[in-house]
Amino acid sequence: MPRFKDQAICIRHIDWSETSQVVALLTREQGKVRGIAKGSKRTSPGSVQRFSGGIELLTRGQVVATTKATTDLASISEWDLQQPYRHLRTDLEANQIGMYAVDLVAALMADHDPHPDSFDAMVQLLESLTVPDDQQRQFALLQFQWALLFDCGFKPELDADASTGEVFASGGDADQPLWFDAHAGGVTYVVRDSDFTHARGRGADPGPWRVRLETVTLLRSLSNGHVIDKVDADSIVRANRLLCVYIRALLDRQLPTMAAVLG
Repeated sequence: MPRFKDQAICIRHIDWSETSQVVALLTREQGKVRGIAKGSKRTSPGSVQRFSGGIELLTRGQVVATTKATTDLASISEWDLQQPYRHLRTDLEANQIGMYAVDLVAALMADHDPHPDSFDAMVQLLESLTVPDDQQRQFALLQFQWALLFDCGFKPELDADASTGEVFASGGDADQPLWFDAHAGGVTYVVRDSDFTHARGRGADPGPWRVRLETVTLLRSLSNGHVIDKVDADSIVRANRLLCVYIRALLDRQLPTMAAVLG
């Protein structure tokens, strides 16, 4: 029964009994872990010392747990709360973005599949939400969505036509319409009539969608790790929506929290 200690963010929690919880944690080195925290809600000094008064959604701490080969649920023996992210409980916009982030992690990641870069990206996002600046928050969300897609192997193709494989000349032709096709996996010039018929027949629209060259250029800069000093606020919002509908097509369903991003 391997025992581990790791940094973690709570992405799900439900009451298992009056004194215990079942939680899902995004850990840095163990990946997504689900477990039972017996006695985590007790108010005795010993329980409070072990669990900091309970494990709350969208908080970060250090977890100590034991995994068993005979069950999918780990046994959580300690939770040391380190960052409660109180702003997520007093600011509606910050809360909506945070809830969208945990939904993405829960939907895209498999249990016990470590993604330390995604964990670090989520920590950075939750800390960025402390600043009550809409553009900065939207950009932080864009960075997180891109990091998660890249880390989980779903990075969209931006530098070549996703339908034909032909590399875009000079990044793309400003006079030729660009489309994003979720089935093809990225940006394309090629649009078939059957694509539109297929798109209208599904709940999670796979595209193709018209996309501006400015939006693609922003995502390319993000992908290449370039420093982005000045960018139009509308371009950030459009890029966030594009990645959101791309993830919706990958999942073939819309997560409830996507409404906050799609407007």
